[in-house]
Amino acid sequence: MPAQPALPALPVTFRPGRTRAVLLTAGAAIFVVITAVALLLEQLGPGERLSFVITAAVLFGVLALLARVKVVADDSGVTVVNIVGRRHLEWAEIVQVNLRPGDPWVFLDLTDGTSLPALGIQPGIAKERAIADARTLRALAETRATVDPGQHQG
Repeated sequence: MPAQPALPALPVTFRPGRTRAVLLTAGAAIFVVITAVALLLEQLGPGERLSFVITAAVLFGVLALLARVKVVADDSGVTVVNIVGRRHLEWAEIVQVNLRPGDPWVFLDLTDGTSLPALGIQPGIAKERAIADARTLRALAETRATVDPGQHQG
């Protein structure tokens, strides 16, 4: 079994950095290209040009939503920001942090019997980084749930 990682100072944010860079770069490039095409096509009227730009903005917005995913661990617990949702969990609510081979991202098993996907840790482009982040989050959850369950300090 691998050694438990050193626990980072809180707060700590986990996010798929390379994937985020690719999504935002692609979104910006798509926006620029579609807008340039709209401006360069002489046969388009103002309404059609505007529809091109709006379409480009929507595409960039979708890619930006995909890039916003993250997991933030702080003294009070873990905040999971997925594509369109955000959920804060107390440390004691997290039973287990899972990243099994073939999983697209980390899953948090919760005390209410459900599982919450945490898209902020995903092995897509940076597999080793995701594994290290999952181990760190697991160690934090295990330590925090046993050391100070339910403790709220501000």
